[in-house]
Amino acid sequence: MLHGSSDAELGERLAARLLELIDIPSESRDEAALAAHVLAVLQEGDVPARDAQDTCVIGEPPGPADGPLLLLGGHLDTVPAQDNRPGRRDATAVHGLGASDMLGALAVMIELGRDLAADPARAAAARARVRLLFFGREELPVSESALTPLLEREPGLAEADLVLMMEPTDNQIHAGCLGNVNATWTFHGRSGHSARPWQADSAMTRAARGIVRLDAVDPIRHDFGGLVFTEVASVVRIAGGIADNVIPDRVDAHVNMRYAPGRSAADADALLRSWCSGEDETLEILSNAPSAPVVAVDANPLLERLVAVGGLEIHPKQAWTPVAEFALHGLDAVNFGPGDPSYAHRRDELVTVAALVRCYRTLDALLFGP
Repeated sequence: MLHGSSDAELGERLAARLLELIDIPSESRDEAALAAHVLAVLQEGDVPARDAQDTCVIGEPPGPADGPLLLLGGHLDTVPAQDNRPGRRDATAVHGLGASDMLGALAVMIELGRDLAADPARAAAARARVRLLFFGREELPVSESALTPLLEREPGLAEADLVLMMEPTDNQIHAGCLGNVNATWTFHGRSGHSARPWQADSAMTRAARGIVRLDAVDPIRHDFGGLVFTEVASVVRIAGGIADNVIPDRVDAHVNMRYAPGRSAADADALLRSWCSGEDETLEILSNAPSAPVVAVDANPLLERLVAVGGLEIHPKQAWTPVAEFALHGLDAVNFGPGDPSYAHRRDELVTVAALVRCYRTLDALLFGP
């Protein structure tokens, strides 16, 4: 049985499963083939699993008749390929699109579910029931996510005592998450001939001054029991001008703001407006994905046990993740997964086999350890 196998044997199986997943295209809005494959692999391994509609799959491996419910969450989609598919394997790592974010975690979820199904007697002795949740369109704005509609269609998921959103955390606990605001900041001026700029009012110059003004805003730090989240706003794109000899009368800058747990979406909008308000400037909020609260370790027995059995470090999640969507439905959720976040979305994306094994072993210890 696998729980008695060596780390090398487990690593080979996890790496092979990950390579299989990488080689199925699953960029956002193109997850259907991977969703069907995941469903088939679970069912072939005798895991009760079903198509939950809209590129979502739910697996319900065997476990105890009662006890706490642990929900493992993973998104199926990746960012666009960068000549990094098909995947490849070397002595220490699996390379390829989505290896870190987060197909490596999906491989762990699938193999854990299949192993529970392969030994129902052992599964019945687990300290928690397990549900596997796969969904699409996470890499898009939250308004397009398949997760929130799924949580509304499947009210039974709200019974979970703890959600592990298996985003890349390098096998650490990343608690909470930042809110994420996207906005268009428009600067208005008066067009004119570039040979006589004094007769115009350059929106480009106004934009430059505005961007420098925003850059001068000090980051705001919030401390939650030693976990420090930093609120920041940045201009990430700028567009303007119609010709090489015309002073532009309009420039649009795209602003991205990240805000800490505890700040409401409305307050975040208001704060960003206070930073991006000046003469002949307008700000249009395009999207606002809410932040997620920090779950206190000692307030959730499953989380407390996970930290103890894995010897896990706890850090703030200085980014947005779907833990926010789970939190809006009243669920305790933290980020925990094998991928190294520094490799997410990169051309040379990878996950080490050792990280996959450690993630699996930690979950197994949570379920079956002393």
